[in-house]
Amino acid sequence: MSARTVIDALDFVRCTSSHHGKITIDKFVRLQDYLADSQGELEYKISGAPDKNGKSIIQVTIKGKINLHCQRCLGGLAYILDLQSTILLAENESELSHLDETGSIDEILVDSDTDVLELIEDEIILSLPISPRHREEECPARELTNSYAIGKNTILQR
Repeated sequence: MSARTVIDALDFVRCTSSHHGKITIDKFVRLQDYLADSQGELEYKISGAPDKNGKSIIQVTIKGKINLHCQRCLGGLAYILDLQSTILLAENESELSHLDETGSIDEILVDSDTDVLELIEDEIILSLPISPRHREEECPARELTNSYAIGKNTILQR
């Protein structure tokens, strides 16, 4: 996806449209703060259609791998993305407040120029763990902690 893709989201749904492609990770400006590097690319697909109740929805699928910062060792942490989101579209604030009162489906207020890249980036950021970490037995920080403990015990025994 070289040029920005902008859609009229409601028209996209009315026409039961679909759009797919690949995006390099360096294109996601806001996501960079969470990443250890910006290598690779993600595959995406968005499709729009009315649901069984006639409400406008967009389905977003994102697949790929990103490298987050481990909060334990501050090193890179491979994180697999395999996202499937359903987004309910509202034309105005009033409709937004009444769409899905259960909170089980994400809702957004749409306009005639929805940026696909920003929509995908929003979904990725919302899916990220609050504090990403390697599993304890896999974290390089554990090795440093064990080395420190061994060194400390050696000093205490002298």
